[in-house]
Amino acid sequence: METTINHFAVIACSVTNLALGALWYSPLLFYKTWKNENNFSDEQVKNINPAKVYGISFILSLLISYNMAFFLGDEKTDMTWGATAGFLTGFGFSALIFTIVALFEQRSWKYIFINGGYITLYFTLIGLILGAWR
Repeated sequence: METTINHFAVIACSVTNLALGALWYSPLLFYKTWKNENNFSDEQVKNINPAKVYGISFILSLLISYNMAFFLGDEKTDMTWGATAGFLTGFGFSALIFTIVALFEQRSWKYIFINGGYITLYFTLIGLILGAWR
């Protein structure tokens, strides 16, 4: 079996992580609840080092995207299978293990649903992108 990886699609998936996160955790969607569930003040949120946080996040997203690209690298992979595999990875593995960790950390269900929803949607989107952009 030959593995085919579209490196432009992988980069697009990494950018998608930052774009989706910017929307998901924005005041339009879940910022206020996410901030409250983490007991963060606006000051704490503003005091991050953007170059460090966004730079490391992009590199980690690139690794995640390449990992998914290897799993979806079969020539038979299409948009439908990509999105399905992404959903199964995001929800079936990532969000569920995140939930287990959060339960032991005694986090709220709001916190779990906000972050687990992001994880699930992100993996579904990158699976869709990798499946469509062959």
